[in-house]
Amino acid sequence: YKTLDDYRLHEQQALTKKQMNQLKELTWLDQLYNLILLGPPGVGKTHLATGLGIEAIYKGYKVSFISMGELVHLLKTEEFTRKSQTRMKRIRDSNLVIIDDLMFMAMDNREANLFFHLINDLYDKSSIILTSNKAPSEWGELLGDPGITTAILDRIIHRAEVLNFKDDDSYRMKNRKTIFNDDSVQN
Repeated sequence: YKTLDDYRLHEQQALTKKQMNQLKELTWLDQLYNLILLGPPGVGKTHLATGLGIEAIYKGYKVSFISMGELVHLLKTEEFTRKSQTRMKRIRDSNLVIIDDLMFMAMDNREANLFFHLINDLYDKSSIILTSNKAPSEWGELLGDPGITTAILDRIIHRAEVLNFKDDDSYRMKNRKTIFNDDSVQN
Protein backbone atom coordinates (compact mmCIF):
# COMPACT_ATOMS: atom_id res chain seq x y z
CA TYR A 1 0.00 0.00 0.00
CA LYS A 2 2.06 2.88 -1.34
CA THR A 3 0.65 6.39 -1.34
CA LEU A 4 1.99 9.52 -2.99
CA ASP A 5 2.65 10.94 0.49
CA ASP A 6 5.27 8.19 0.94
CA TYR A 7 6.84 8.77 -2.48
CA ARG A 8 10.38 10.11 -2.26
CA LEU A 9 10.38 12.62 -5.07
CA HIS A 10 13.81 13.93 -4.07
CA GLU A 11 15.40 10.53 -4.73
CA GLN A 12 14.75 10.49 -8.46
CA GLN A 13 15.27 12.78 -11.44
CA ALA A 14 12.49 11.77 -13.84
CA LEU A 15 9.76 13.90 -12.25
CA THR A 16 9.71 17.46 -10.92
CA LYS A 17 7.56 18.62 -8.00
CA LYS A 18 5.43 20.62 -10.45
CA GLN A 19 4.89 17.54 -12.64
CA MET A 20 4.01 15.46 -9.58
CA ASN A 21 1.40 18.04 -8.58
CA GLN A 22 -0.05 17.93 -12.11
CA LEU A 23 -0.27 14.14 -11.93
CA LYS A 24 -1.99 14.36 -8.51
CA GLU A 25 -4.70 16.60 -9.98
CA LEU A 26 -5.72 13.65 -12.20
CA THR A 27 -6.95 15.85 -15.07
CA TRP A 28 -4.97 13.52 -17.33
CA LEU A 29 -7.43 10.77 -16.34
CA ASP A 30 -10.40 12.78 -17.58
CA GLN A 31 -8.47 13.48 -20.80
CA LEU A 32 -7.76 9.72 -21.20
CA TYR A 33 -4.00 10.17 -21.13
CA ASN A 34 -1.74 7.21 -20.47
CA LEU A 35 1.46 7.16 -18.43
CA ILE A 36 4.43 5.01 -19.34
CA LEU A 37 6.95 4.66 -16.52
CA LEU A 38 10.27 3.26 -17.74
CA GLY A 39 13.45 2.35 -15.92
CA PRO A 40 15.38 -0.31 -14.06
CA PRO A 41 14.01 -2.13 -11.01
CA GLY A 42 13.80 -0.24 -7.73
CA VAL A 43 13.50 3.35 -8.98
CA GLY A 44 9.91 3.98 -7.90
CA LYS A 45 7.83 3.16 -10.99
CA THR A 46 5.42 0.82 -9.22
CA HIS A 47 5.24 3.07 -6.14
CA LEU A 48 4.29 6.06 -8.30
CA ALA A 49 1.74 4.03 -10.27
CA THR A 50 0.19 2.62 -7.09
CA GLY A 51 0.13 6.04 -5.42
CA LEU A 52 -1.64 7.58 -8.42
CA GLY A 53 -4.10 4.69 -8.39
CA ILE A 54 -4.89 5.23 -4.71
CA GLU A 55 -5.28 8.97 -5.32
CA ALA A 56 -7.71 8.18 -8.13
CA ILE A 57 -9.72 5.85 -5.87
CA TYR A 58 -9.95 8.62 -3.24
CA LYS A 59 -11.39 10.90 -5.94
CA GLY A 60 -14.02 8.38 -7.02
CA TYR A 61 -12.41 6.71 -10.02
CA LYS A 62 -12.52 2.96 -10.61
CA VAL A 63 -8.98 1.60 -10.65
CA SER A 64 -7.50 -1.82 -11.44
CA PHE A 65 -3.91 -2.83 -10.69
CA ILE A 66 -2.46 -6.00 -12.17
CA SER A 67 0.96 -7.41 -12.96
CA MET A 68 1.65 -8.35 -16.56
CA GLY A 69 2.11 -12.01 -15.62
CA GLU A 70 -1.27 -12.14 -13.90
CA LEU A 71 -2.90 -10.25 -16.78
CA VAL A 72 -1.62 -12.74 -19.35
CA HIS A 73 -2.98 -15.58 -17.22
CA LEU A 74 -6.41 -13.89 -16.96
CA LEU A 75 -6.52 -13.21 -20.70
CA LYS A 76 -5.68 -16.84 -21.49
CA THR A 77 -8.30 -18.23 -19.09
CA GLU A 78 -11.04 -15.63 -19.60
CA GLU A 79 -13.11 -17.79 -21.93
CA PHE A 80 -12.94 -20.75 -19.53
CA THR A 81 -13.28 -19.50 -15.96
CA ARG A 82 -15.85 -17.28 -14.28
CA LYS A 83 -13.17 -15.80 -11.98
CA SER A 84 -11.13 -14.58 -14.96
CA GLN A 85 -14.24 -13.26 -16.70
CA THR A 86 -15.24 -11.30 -13.59
CA ARG A 87 -11.76 -9.84 -13.12
CA MET A 88 -11.41 -8.90 -16.80
CA LYS A 89 -14.83 -7.22 -16.74
CA ARG A 90 -13.69 -5.19 -13.74
CA ILE A 91 -10.49 -4.22 -15.60
CA ARG A 92 -12.39 -3.22 -18.75
CA ASP A 93 -14.83 -1.13 -16.65
CA SER A 94 -12.05 0.76 -14.84
CA ASN A 95 -11.25 4.42 -15.39
CA LEU A 96 -7.59 3.65 -14.76
CA VAL A 97 -5.80 0.37 -15.45
CA ILE A 98 -2.31 -0.03 -14.01
CA ILE A 99 -0.25 -2.79 -15.64
CA ASP A 100 2.94 -3.46 -13.72
CA ASP A 101 6.09 -4.99 -15.20
CA LEU A 102 4.99 -4.81 -18.81
CA MET A 103 7.27 -6.79 -21.09
CA PHE A 104 8.99 -8.47 -18.18
CA MET A 105 8.50 -11.75 -20.01
CA ALA A 106 8.23 -12.73 -23.66
CA MET A 107 4.77 -13.53 -24.99
CA ASP A 108 3.73 -16.02 -27.60
CA ASN A 109 1.61 -14.91 -30.56
CA ARG A 110 -1.71 -15.81 -28.91
CA GLU A 111 -0.83 -13.91 -25.71
CA ALA A 112 0.28 -10.85 -27.69
CA ASN A 113 -2.97 -10.96 -29.67
CA LEU A 114 -5.07 -11.17 -26.49
CA PHE A 115 -3.10 -8.26 -25.00
CA PHE A 116 -3.70 -6.19 -28.14
CA HIS A 117 -7.44 -6.80 -27.88
CA LEU A 118 -7.44 -5.62 -24.26
CA ILE A 119 -5.54 -2.45 -25.15
CA ASN A 120 -7.97 -1.92 -28.02
CA ASP A 121 -10.92 -2.36 -25.62
CA LEU A 122 -9.44 0.20 -23.22
CA TYR A 123 -8.52 2.71 -25.93
CA ASP A 124 -10.57 5.92 -25.64
CA LYS A 125 -12.40 4.53 -22.56
CA SER A 126 -9.74 4.29 -19.84
CA SER A 127 -6.36 5.66 -18.92
CA ILE A 128 -3.52 3.19 -18.58
CA ILE A 129 -0.35 3.35 -16.52
CA LEU A 130 2.34 0.95 -17.69
CA THR A 131 5.54 0.24 -15.80
CA SER A 132 8.36 -1.45 -17.66
CA ASN A 133 12.07 -2.02 -17.46
CA LYS A 134 12.16 -2.25 -21.27
CA ALA A 135 11.91 0.67 -23.68
CA PRO A 136 9.05 0.58 -26.21
CA SER A 137 11.65 -0.04 -28.93
CA GLU A 138 12.35 -3.41 -27.26
CA TRP A 139 8.70 -4.45 -26.93
CA GLY A 140 8.60 -5.86 -30.46
CA GLU A 141 11.00 -8.69 -29.74
CA LEU A 142 9.10 -9.61 -26.57
CA LEU A 143 5.72 -9.56 -28.29
CA GLY A 144 7.15 -11.50 -31.21
CA ASP A 145 5.03 -9.70 -33.81
CA PRO A 146 5.99 -6.27 -35.18
CA GLY A 147 2.44 -5.66 -36.45
CA ILE A 148 0.83 -6.25 -33.05
CA THR A 149 3.55 -4.21 -31.34
CA THR A 150 2.93 -1.27 -33.66
CA ALA A 151 -0.82 -1.45 -33.12
CA ILE A 152 -0.42 -1.58 -29.32
CA LEU A 153 2.05 1.31 -29.29
CA ASP A 154 -0.18 3.32 -31.62
CA ARG A 155 -3.08 3.13 -29.15
CA ILE A 156 -1.02 3.63 -26.00
CA ILE A 157 1.25 6.44 -27.19
CA HIS A 158 -1.48 8.41 -28.99
CA ARG A 159 -2.07 10.31 -25.74
CA ALA A 160 0.74 9.48 -23.34
CA GLU A 161 3.41 10.92 -21.12
CA VAL A 162 6.59 8.90 -20.84
CA LEU A 163 8.62 9.19 -17.64
CA ASN A 164 12.06 7.66 -17.90
CA PHE A 165 13.75 6.76 -14.62
CA LYS A 166 16.85 5.41 -16.39
CA ASP A 167 19.34 7.65 -14.56
CA ASP A 168 17.97 6.91 -11.10
CA ASP A 169 19.49 4.49 -8.61
CA SER A 170 17.54 1.67 -7.07
CA TYR A 171 15.94 2.71 -3.79
CA ARG A 172 16.29 -0.84 -2.49
CA MET A 173 20.01 -0.93 -3.27
CA LYS A 174 20.64 2.51 -1.72
CA ASN A 175 18.78 1.51 1.43
CA ARG A 176 19.93 -2.08 1.56
CA LYS A 177 20.05 -3.66 5.00
CA THR A 178 22.55 -6.24 6.18
CA ILE A 179 22.56 -8.76 9.00
CA PHE A 180 26.24 -8.00 9.65
CA ASN A 181 27.51 -4.86 11.24
CA ASP A 182 31.06 -3.69 10.67
CA ASP A 183 32.54 -5.28 13.77
CA SER A 184 30.51 -8.50 13.97
CA VAL A 185 32.57 -10.57 11.52
CA GLN A 186 36.28 -11.04 12.07
CA ASN A 187 38.71 -12.02 9.37
